[in-house]
Amino acid sequence: MQLEMGLDTFGDVTVDAEGRAVPQDQVIRDLVEEGVLADQVGVDALGVGEHHRPDFAVSSPETVLAGIATRTERIVLGSAVTVLSSDDPIRVFQRFATLDALSNGRAEVTLGRGSFIESFPLFGYDLADYEALFAEKLDLFATLLDEQPLHWTGSHRAPLDGQRAYPLTRHGLKAWIGVGGSPQSVVRAARYGFPLVIAIIGGPAERFAPFADLYRRALEEVGREELPIAVHSPGHVADTDEQALEQAWPHYRAMHDRIGRERGWGPMSRAEFDAQTGPQGALYVGSPETVARKIATTARLLGLSRFDLKYSMGTLPHAHMMRTIELYGTQVIPLVRDMLSEGS
Repeated sequence: MQLEMGLDTFGDVTVDAEGRAVPQDQVIRDLVEEGVLADQVGVDALGVGEHHRPDFAVSSPETVLAGIATRTERIVLGSAVTVLSSDDPIRVFQRFATLDALSNGRAEVTLGRGSFIESFPLFGYDLADYEALFAEKLDLFATLLDEQPLHWTGSHRAPLDGQRAYPLTRHGLKAWIGVGGSPQSVVRAARYGFPLVIAIIGGPAERFAPFADLYRRALEEVGREELPIAVHSPGHVADTDEQALEQAWPHYRAMHDRIGRERGWGPMSRAEFDAQTGPQGALYVGSPETVARKIATTARLLGLSRFDLKYSMGTLPHAHMMRTIELYGTQVIPLVRDMLSEGS
């Protein structure tokens, strides 16, 4: 099967040519233009992530994706990720089923717990229920995918007895589970029959090979056929390696250090950045050939069906992201497929 090649973004708040933060409403409009370009240059899928923070503009991915859907023709449109723990599974299904109708069957959703917790107090959930909420809501969402009358009981909401969720989709809604390296999450995805997205944001891709193997073994043990595995990793493409590194470095560092202050990380050094952008790092930064070779290596190591480049890197300006999208579609994707077909 040909490797699908996608792009992901969180709608990171960017800076303009003078280094000033771009207003969030303009960031969202810029993101729509990025999605239109991705469709035009042949990118297979676009994922938009959900956050509830000042440094990310998108809190409602499906709304942004609906805007993109009306201006595109072929690109698959999904979330990266939808924080199911603090949402209502029925509402999530309805919103993405509506997106599926608008896009003529191009919608998908990636479900996860997210790496930030702001949505819990915002929507009135107790962080003490973090695990229980996700497990129960995922169980309900799996039931919703059958698009039949619902007969379901849980601990965190009233039972359902024969109700249905609308609109119905024409060919079903594809749903993935996003994981960050928890074996329990990998096995749970297999048990429910969800394709798997592995978020690799640090360390070498080969470190995650055991998770891909565990997923395949778990699928076999529960009697399911093999399902797709995708990887989500950050990156930036420019005409040369040097240009890509110099463009990405200050913006990635600013994002890393901002989040690091909340989580107790130390400031990122240039040596750490260079290690992460090297052959064994999690950042896919460089010229089209450099990025393509690294993606092809990861795809072989993990047996991937899709690779998604998270092309928004902190405050990286919109113009740089547009160039990344152009190069990714016109050069990186053909190079990766040639490398995989030739075994190089």
